[in-house]
Amino acid sequence: MNQHTIKQPVTIKGIGLHTGQEVTMTFRPAEAGHGVKFQRTDLPGQPQIKAEVGQVVSTLRGTTIQQGDAHVSTVEHALSALFGLGIDNVLIEIDGPEVPILDGSAGHFVRALEQAGTEEQGEAREYLEITEPVSYFDESTGTELLALPADHFQVTTMIDFNSKILGQQYASLSRVEDFSTEIALCRTFVFLHELEYLVDHNLIKGGDLSNAIVIVDRLMTQDELDALAKKLNKPSVKIDKEGILNTIELYFNNEPARHKLLDVLGDLALVGKPIKGKIVATKPGHTANVEFAKLLKKALNEQRRLKGVPKYDPNAEPIYTTVEVAKYLPHRYPFLLVDKIIEISDNHVVGVKNVTFNEGFFQGHFPGNPIFPGVLQLEALAQAGGILALSKVGDPGNWDTYFVKIDGVKFRHQVVPGDTLILKMELTAPIRRGLVQMHGSAYVGNKLVSEGELTAQIVKRADKQEGTGQGN
Repeated sequence: MNQHTIKQPVTIKGIGLHTGQEVTMTFRPAEAGHGVKFQRTDLPGQPQIKAEVGQVVSTLRGTTIQQGDAHVSTVEHALSALFGLGIDNVLIEIDGPEVPILDGSAGHFVRALEQAGTEEQGEAREYLEITEPVSYFDESTGTELLALPADHFQVTTMIDFNSKILGQQYASLSRVEDFSTEIALCRTFVFLHELEYLVDHNLIKGGDLSNAIVIVDRLMTQDELDALAKKLNKPSVKIDKEGILNTIELYFNNEPARHKLLDVLGDLALVGKPIKGKIVATKPGHTANVEFAKLLKKALNEQRRLKGVPKYDPNAEPIYTTVEVAKYLPHRYPFLLVDKIIEISDNHVVGVKNVTFNEGFFQGHFPGNPIFPGVLQLEALAQAGGILALSKVGDPGNWDTYFVKIDGVKFRHQVVPGDTLILKMELTAPIRRGLVQMHGSAYVGNKLVSEGELTAQIVKRADKQEGTGQGN
């Protein structure tokens, strides 16, 4: 599936929950590969902030991201809407430090983005594919988040506040396409007894009974309620029973659990890519969500690193056997360092070198500590590259390839007897005038052991000239 952005700009206005500051934010289309970024239009230079987990600086009653001196807080509901609607690329202009709370859900964001419309872009969408379990556990809170392999994104949450009013609740989303109807409208919630603490800690300046579900888990006297209302600068209310404050009705019996699921989506959007996998979250919160997102981001980076690693199946028939390799290359024992070719295309080749203790150089190169010399790893790569280059001429047995340049070589890990060296060579430019420019990568398993940029020249054997270069 390809990436998506929105068709046209759309604007939302509202008040920040904690700052109490009125802000205007505008979602604007962005090019493929842009990702999600916030732009503080009220600050000098209008700095941008990537919506990525590495930019998170606070998870106190919401998620705050920062880049340089610019920050935006309470980003999770807007990000959840983008995640749920499958929007990959957008620029969010905002003229204040906090995303507006609106009604405490992602509903207004979803409606605005649906009004803007989405459009497909020309580049493929990159996914984080969960291939093995990834888990996070906080022993002090009992919070646990787990990612499991699945062929599409799905999530289940469980909350437990040890309250007789708000007991254990579960919520699940098996198809992200149902986000707008099943999850987006679910509002944030707070216990009545928490409000005084939040006010005293300079939070919820924009709090209102219309932007949160207030749960009364213990009765307060009217004097306490009047004092709290004064601190909030809101009209007082009367409460005569425990339960959901009677100024609001729930959309779903498990709306609090569904809102926690909404928050999980918003925080996991900070991974920066959509996810193929099942998320199971027990007692989630912003701090745990972000720590889990960091683990998933690490898994994404590892997935990217391994994407270029060739897959070697020793049971599969090779493209070229050793005998066939020898028809291309002039090298013979002990200098023929490619045992077989397992992949070849117009712009890449993958060869295999089985490293054994029978190699003659092991007897004299670091005796007692046999290491496959780095220069011979390069030679093996070059020979594999020679197969790629010579596969493009009509009579490969009558041509040779010669080194003319080596750049940026790095030897990262030792190669020892018993290792199977996987040799990958990729063209970095079209072959012109017999010059072949390639990037070489040598692996043992999934581990990159050496790499470099190699340039070779194809020369017909009858036309060899003295001083052309070093043969591969």
